[in-house]
Amino acid sequence: MFSLSLSLSLSMFSLNAAVMSYKCLPLKKPEKKLIHLVLHAIALILGIIGIYTAFKFHNESNIANLYSLHSWLGIGVIVLYGIQWIYGFLIFFYPGGTMTIRSESLPWHVLFGIFVYILAVGTATLGYLEKLTFLQNSGLAKYGAEAFLVNFTAIITVLFGVFVFLTILSQPPQEDEHSYSAI
Repeated sequence: MFSLSLSLSLSMFSLNAAVMSYKCLPLKKPEKKLIHLVLHAIALILGIIGIYTAFKFHNESNIANLYSLHSWLGIGVIVLYGIQWIYGFLIFFYPGGTMTIRSESLPWHVLFGIFVYILAVGTATLGYLEKLTFLQNSGLAKYGAEAFLVNFTAIITVLFGVFVFLTILSQPPQEDEHSYSAI
């Protein structure tokens, strides 16, 4: 179960870093695209490993698979995320579409990416709720330290998702040729 939590946590971390890297890094566009692509690939691979680990854990523990909204949304997020990554790779990286295709695809790529990101944060939050429900059915106190930790982690996940979303929507700072810069 630890490997499942670790894999999905690292996947969410890579996803957040990938989303913000394109907007926040002070690099040239080709470098930002490559970092964005690689971090998303890492997040996708870790997400797939996480889903595999969840199925393996459920099968070994005689727990039914795909019985909750969290599990169905998780599968959907990974599928949509994979489609988004493949499309972005083919259109924006290699072999790359024509300039017309790229310019017409970019707003949809961004919009679909934001949709998948919000869905991923919501799915992660549902996972915390599902885990807390299991723990409480196993005798965990409703107001115990573990329950507060799970709820606090879910709130932090949502707040961090909101801040990443706001970062996506913000405009990058414009360079002023008369402003101070370090030597």
